[in-house]
Amino acid sequence: MAEYDWSERQILEFPDNNVISTKDLYVFYGNFEAIHGVTMGFQENKITALIGPSGSGKSTYLRSLNRMNDFAAIARVTGEIMYEGVDINAKAVNVFEVRKQIGMVFQRPNPFAKSIYDNIAFIHRKNGVKDKKQLDEIVETSLKQAALWDQVKDDLKKSALALSGGQAQRLCIARAISVKPDILLMDEPCSALDPISTMQIEETMNTLKENYTIIIVTHNMQQASRVSDYTGFFYSGDLIEYDETTKIFTNPTLKSTEDYVSGHFG
Repeated sequence: MAEYDWSERQILEFPDNNVISTKDLYVFYGNFEAIHGVTMGFQENKITALIGPSGSGKSTYLRSLNRMNDFAAIARVTGEIMYEGVDINAKAVNVFEVRKQIGMVFQRPNPFAKSIYDNIAFIHRKNGVKDKKQLDEIVETSLKQAALWDQVKDDLKKSALALSGGQAQRLCIARAISVKPDILLMDEPCSALDPISTMQIEETMNTLKENYTIIIVTHNMQQASRVSDYTGFFYSGDLIEYDETTKIFTNPTLKSTEDYVSGHFG
C-alpha cells in the first residue's frame, strides 16, 4: 500500500483505568517482527473490535493478551501486558492463572468429545469441585449466559460434537465463561458460521459485556460496527488508529482507516 505513509499513524494515549493494556508490545516469530511496539488499552465492560487485512497482526496481538503465543516455540514477546497492576508478560507469572482470568474463544468451534454437560463440568472437577449440585449450577448458569440453555437443557448427556456450528460456538463461550474470567478474547468467532448463527453470537456478546470485557478480532466490517464500542485498525503489525467505533466508521482521523472500513483496500 505504497500510497499511504504508515509512519503517520495516530499517536495514541490511553487512560489509566483500563482493565488490560499493553505498552511497547513486540511479537517476533524467529527473526520476523509481527507486532511493532503496540501500546493499547481496553475499557471494562466494553466490546473492542480489532480490524485489519489478513496478516495485519490483529490475531497475533490478541493471542498475546493471554500468553497464547507461548505455545509457538519460535515466538518471542517483549513489552508490558498490564492486568490488575501486574505485568503478565513477566516470566514469573503463572500462565495458567492468567488464562483463568483472560479466556479465549477460537475461530472454529472446538467442543471436546464429551457430553455437553462435561464440556463445562470437567475443568471444575479437575479444580476440585465434586458436589453435583454445584456442578449443575455452574453448567446451567454458563449455558444461560451463552444463550444456549433452552436449546440443550434436555440433552446435556448428548455429545457436544452433535451440535450445530452456532450451538457449538456458544458452548465454547459457555465453557470459557464458566470459570468467571474478567476478559473474553474472541478470534474471528463467527467466520465459520451461517448468518443466523452469527446474529445469535452477536446478541450473546452484547449480553455478555454486562459482566465481561470482550476483545474480538473480525474481518467483518459490518460486525465490528454492529457489536463493538471501540475499534482498533491494525496494518502490517502496527496499530494505525483506535477510537470509538462510531468515529472509526463515520469520521476516522486517517485516510487509510477510512479507505479500509469503506472497502477500498484489504
